Amino acid sequence: MLELENVHKSFKHYGNIIHVLEGIDIVIEPEHSLAITGASGAGKSTLLNIMGTLEPPTEGLVRFDDQNVNSMAEQNLCHLRNHDIGFVFQFHHLLPELNALENTVMPALIARSSRKRAREMATEILKKVGLEKRLSHRVGELSGGEQQRVAIARALIMRPKLLLADEPTGNLDYTTGEGILDLLLQLNKIEGLAMVVATHNRQLAKKLSRQMEIVNGRIQWGKQE
Repeated sequence: MLELENVHKSFKHYGNIIHVLEGIDIVIEPEHSLAITGASGAGKSTLLNIMGTLEPPTEGLVRFDDQNVNSMAEQNLCHLRNHDIGFVFQFHHLLPELNALENTVMPALIARSSRKRAREMATEILKKVGLEKRLSHRVGELSGGEQQRVAIARALIMRPKLLLADEPTGNLDYTTGEGILDLLLQLNKIEGLAMVVATHNRQLAKKLSRQMEIVNGRIQWGKQE
């Protein structure tokens, strides 16, 4: 479904070239779960951004469903992100003036679903993440774990093929973070979507079916179950 072939990413900084990723090869199949670990600044978020088409590689190919993402028009990339890829970030990026339901419907409204249908879709996915009694609660009335569940619901409302999560438990205590990852793994199996999670927590990473670490811009693979 998603393939990265010989992907490199470099940045210019005060006239110097900083090589973040060097020769990354990854294939993500439907229903797979992959953990990306590595030190701060190793390139985990950069790699997720490339996977999610949020930024292009400096060199190499990115394919999604056999389409060359590098050559797609921006309008087609926006459609791909909205329909086929869900994003969950360490900082929830929820709108504080809106409640859980209103935050969750946003991708459906962007996709021009009717307001009624969008609310039905949001209600359904919020129930799946255990927030059926929090639909009308604003962000400030939700716990950190509940806010992250809203972010997950928002990422899944369009039933994407791929979920990308960048440090989804980073701002949570261990127990709450473990519950969030267990929820993601449950949804991975129930919804059948592929999932890639960037995390500093190696114990949580071991719960995913595959683990890889970015070291000096390259991949070191862990065990595969």
